[in-house]
Amino acid sequence: MAEPIAAYAQLNARIMPADRGERFEDPLGEALEEQGLGEVSGGGTMQEADGETEYCGIDVDLVDLERGVPLVCELLTRCGAPKGSKLTYELDGEQVEVPFGAAEGLAIYLNGTDLPDEVYATSDINVICDEMDALLGDAGEIQGYWQGPRETALYMYGRSYDEMAAHLAKLLEVTPLCQRARVVRIA
Repeated sequence: MAEPIAAYAQLNARIMPADRGERFEDPLGEALEEQGLGEVSGGGTMQEADGETEYCGIDVDLVDLERGVPLVCELLTRCGAPKGSKLTYELDGEQVEVPFGAAEGLAIYLNGTDLPDEVYATSDINVICDEMDALLGDAGEIQGYWQGPRETALYMYGRSYDEMAAHLAKLLEVTPLCQRARVVRIA
């Protein structure tokens, strides 16, 4: 192909821009360049009205769709792209969508307004995050967060939502700051 085809890799991941770059954009850009298949031309984050991240994405210019599309999808999946991610581009006037991603996602929304003041005064979210990561082990990890007006969300991605939820169940049950938390499947 003479002219690059603009593609968009929409990642069903709620992560910060710097993390998106390190985890996804940089490895993709290097692989595309090494193979001579195109380049990463940008990236961004889609936010909901309240500021919570909905998804993030990477703009890619591909010069060889036959080899480039599988490379993008397979590499981003290996880098941890969650289920529900997709690569879109236009070909011959038609919109093409290629799904990819294998990781599952779990969000814990900690209640930031309705617990006793003492809980907020004596709890350290960083200690709780360290405990969660230790409990998850190789089943997953916290990859992002969001602090809203009423809740703080912790976004975890791993091989199985059910496995991550099982690893965290006891901690959520006994930790004061985790009382009244919501657990949500996000991928």
